Amino acid sequence: MKKAGLLLLLFALTFFLGCRHHHAESKQLQVDLPQIQDSGKIVALTLYGSASYFLYRGEPMGFEYELIQQFAKSLGLQLEVKVASSQEDLVHMLMQGEGDIIAYNLGITKELKDSVLFCGDELITHQVLVQRNGWGKQKPIQNVTQLIGKKIHVKPGRYLDRLHNLNKELGGGIDIEVVDNDSLSAEDLISMVAKGEIDFTVCDNTFAKLNKTYFYNLNIDLAISFDQRSSWAVRKTSPFLAEAATRWYWENVKTSSYKQSHKRYFEISKQIQHDPILSVDGGMISHYDHLFKKYAKEIHWDWRLLASLAYTESNFDTTAVSWAGARGLMQLMPLTAKAMGVPEGKEQNPEESIKAAVKYLGLTTETFQNIPTEEERTKFVLAAYNAGTGHILDAMALAEKYGKNKNIWDDNVETFVLLKSKEEYYNDPVCKYGYIRGTDTYQFVKDILNRLEIYKEKIKK
Repeated sequence: MKKAGLLLLLFALTFFLGCRHHHAESKQLQVDLPQIQDSGKIVALTLYGSASYFLYRGEPMGFEYELIQQFAKSLGLQLEVKVASSQEDLVHMLMQGEGDIIAYNLGITKELKDSVLFCGDELITHQVLVQRNGWGKQKPIQNVTQLIGKKIHVKPGRYLDRLHNLNKELGGGIDIEVVDNDSLSAEDLISMVAKGEIDFTVCDNTFAKLNKTYFYNLNIDLAISFDQRSSWAVRKTSPFLAEAATRWYWENVKTSSYKQSHKRYFEISKQIQHDPILSVDGGMISHYDHLFKKYAKEIHWDWRLLASLAYTESNFDTTAVSWAGARGLMQLMPLTAKAMGVPEGKEQNPEESIKAAVKYLGLTTETFQNIPTEEERTKFVLAAYNAGTGHILDAMALAEKYGKNKNIWDDNVETFVLLKSKEEYYNDPVCKYGYIRGTDTYQFVKDILNRLEIYKEKIKK
């Protein structure tokens, strides 16, 4: 009898606690704009990506990130960002109350309409053919019927699916080359088109617009699919938040802050035009050689290496401002410049820029002090200067996980810097800093070290 009573008591206690948990969960899922404003904070859910959210030189970036930041500011709220691993995970986290709003262009489908309220901007996207302007001796393709007999390189997935369907619609004839190489990303294929290594690939028009800022010779005008609508989303129990997001978009789409964000990611060229200012044949690299010599000693660098870094960053232009907001001769990001002691308003002063950059390089070198040789360590420091230390630590962790040497750059860590533009790698549990455009960092290190060898041949130490 006592045993039965004990079981009854345990059942009642379990039922009571379960009800309390269910009540707390229900209460959490009922959170709408008034409750969010009372808390003073809005939690945005997003995915890593070149147009959504990423960390660049230690600072959060991304078009969708900047928009949700502006929205939060308009409501007088602090912003917290949580990153999901997939679109399915985004919706799951939202429904579980782990965030208030999905700040990512989620595809609008009938199934999702039953679960969420779409809000904000309704973006219209479609797949496009990526080709070169004037590839070979021919004009850019302007009609899908001209794809018959042409070879298109594409990764497995929805782009490949669309090409197969298009091929059926045309009665066959498109030469579809499926790229199974795990080390190549959609960004890599676009780069290969721009460089003339392949003629065609396919991607979303938004992704294509962003990549066109890296390669001026791309043509992305030909749509090959129907339009797909996408938008931000909230729970159905947050109608006031949905209304506020939609109203904010329509009121702010023509403001300077919104236009500047759009321009930063989809219009401004990401490439620095490198034209020599002084000929190395004259015994000088730049007007700032005396400053490179002065400060390179503080970190035991060859001053010509510091000069090569400056050339790559700014083309020795003290007034240079990058798409990301990096300024001056050494292209320091605003937070980095401030942390390294650059006085406000002096970001474009050459000596202040070099002095701060050297201080930052010295601190970064300490992070990689376990790299056995100075020559090898320099490659890691340069990569971290370009991408941010966190991304290089991620690549080292990936290298170790996959049986490579985490203390060797060439053919080891650099391989995983390249792979960190691919979802399966930047979402790996060993990674803490997410997506990066690895090709930029890979080329950055190579360019600086190759130019250093030229400087060594031409200029005495």
